[in-house]
Amino acid sequence: MSRLIFSLGTGNSWPLSRVTALLTRTDFASAAASMSSGSHWLSSSEREQHLSELQASGWAQVEGRDAIFKELHFKTFNQAFGFMSRVALQAEKMNHHPEWFNVYNKVQITLTTHDCGGLSKRDVRMAKFIDKITLSN
Repeated sequence: MSRLIFSLGTGNSWPLSRVTALLTRTDFASAAASMSSGSHWLSSSEREQHLSELQASGWAQVEGRDAIFKELHFKTFNQAFGFMSRVALQAEKMNHHPEWFNVYNKVQITLTTHDCGGLSKRDVRMAKFIDKITLSN
């Protein structure tokens, strides 16, 4: 869930009525609802099905966490960075950002949904997107 931070200090500040009006706008409410809609935990049957599919494509469960991990290797740093850029653009669209680490041509990615404290449908969608663009390179 996104957090709003307000600064209480001197200087220019917004009147409380303006802040309240912004927080109650219907587009804000619908955006918040759509962001959380993909954060549902996987049912047992969904989890079993999706994890077996993802493991077949190289994803592994992270020990001690409800998360999945994959390490990718590219020919060059430019290819690795280009891949990360494509994932970053999709992550923004989905409002679901991976934990990742990059050194030269290696990218390590961990997916979990912090909103629900574990794997969710969002992670599955992101992993499948990652697999799709990896295969297209």
